[in-house]
Amino acid sequence: MRSSPSLLALLALVGTSHATRHAEIVHKRQAAAVAAGVTLVPAASGTSIPPLSSITFGMPSQATLPVSKTFSAGASAPVSGAPALPTPFVFNLADWPLEDHIPDTDSDEVTMWMKELEGKNIPNIPPTVDGSCVNDTAAAADAANRGWWTCGGYTRSTDIVACPDKFTWGVSFDDGPSPYSKLKHSFSVRNTTNNLPTAQTLLNYLDQKNVSATFFVVGSRVVERPQVLLEEYMAGHEISVHTWSHKHLTSLTNEQIVAELGWTRHAIRTVLGVTPTTMRPPYGDIDDRVRAISLAMGLVPIMWTRTPDGKQFDTNDWKVAGGLVAGPDSFATFQNILSNATVINTGFIVLQHDLYQITVDLAIGYTLNAALTHNPPFKLEAIGKCSNLSTSDLYFESNTNKTFPSYNNSNHGFDIDGDGVLELQLQSAGFTNMVPFFSTAIVAGVIAMFV
Repeated sequence: MRSSPSLLALLALVGTSHATRHAEIVHKRQAAAVAAGVTLVPAASGTSIPPLSSITFGMPSQATLPVSKTFSAGASAPVSGAPALPTPFVFNLADWPLEDHIPDTDSDEVTMWMKELEGKNIPNIPPTVDGSCVNDTAAAADAANRGWWTCGGYTRSTDIVACPDKFTWGVSFDDGPSPYSKLKHSFSVRNTTNNLPTAQTLLNYLDQKNVSATFFVVGSRVVERPQVLLEEYMAGHEISVHTWSHKHLTSLTNEQIVAELGWTRHAIRTVLGVTPTTMRPPYGDIDDRVRAISLAMGLVPIMWTRTPDGKQFDTNDWKVAGGLVAGPDSFATFQNILSNATVINTGFIVLQHDLYQITVDLAIGYTLNAALTHNPPFKLEAIGKCSNLSTSDLYFESNTNKTFPSYNNSNHGFDIDGDGVLELQLQSAGFTNMVPFFSTAIVAGVIAMFV
């Protein structure tokens, strides 16, 4: 690997060619706010979650604290059958691609990972212009044939799109690991309204409420904040792949998609010792080509739910962080989600984010509380759990399930490190054209409803 600039330089170099993309909007607008003299100062000690009307772009941010909990090599994993924790991760600039950039495709690692596609039925679908419908009208017109989720919400039976049981909420957070997720182990002030610690982080909240979540993590953030990822995993939450640089996958070449998934998969395994069997495409941007590549690499796509008339279970918290809407607007969207839950016969998966304090404040101060106190009550669970999957199924190292993940062809194993050595062998050669075992139970209802 070639050496790369420092993290600060990388952040300054983050591309803005697709200005509508939510992560890039956030970076751009925050930089503009600083240039305009908006001061993001820590909130006063002991302050609680701000009023909903105050949760908006440019709001004061609380100071982030160093991670206070460490885990030793050899510590037992929270997943049955998973290996013990590996040697603590130490970032070496030369070992990894540029953060927040599409990885080079001429590396030895990508060459090795491309072998996982050999013998697979990868559709010959050309990349989209930029992953949007408006800028690629020809692809949008062919969205049904492409299975393009972005333009029409098209899914396939191998996608996880909802929790099977009605009124079950699949809890997920994208784009971390985040400093606003990590555990804080000491609090000097408590909020007298709900007796919860103030300056509360997401992991603390989930622990206090006994709620599990699925964290879809970006590879660039994993190597930046490995200890936060460890805290999420060791707290019993599910970890899934969310690509290396958070780009629209349908706009990339096959090699670039493999690089995005491969480097993130490798980063997670280096930190945790386990390799996820699931992924979520950034922006939900997936088609049959992206699906086939993901499945060939042993990664089952997880989306968020849409109603039959196209409404998405998306809190729009990212729009608040990007300065596009205010907190009350996001919460109004969330309230629509609650009403949408009554029009489908299954549970649902909700899109939320943990990268910014704004989105975490919305989650732990408003949306999750409203979900937990809803009448009739919602059952909040991580997506694997709500899908009736064993936690062991969610990682290659512990998986003994011969029908999950699903594969579009047989495969001899996976070279997670990209070093030419197959670390993971399949349990059986009979994985051809399989569908996750739970899909058959819901395909006639949920899948058909969203296709």
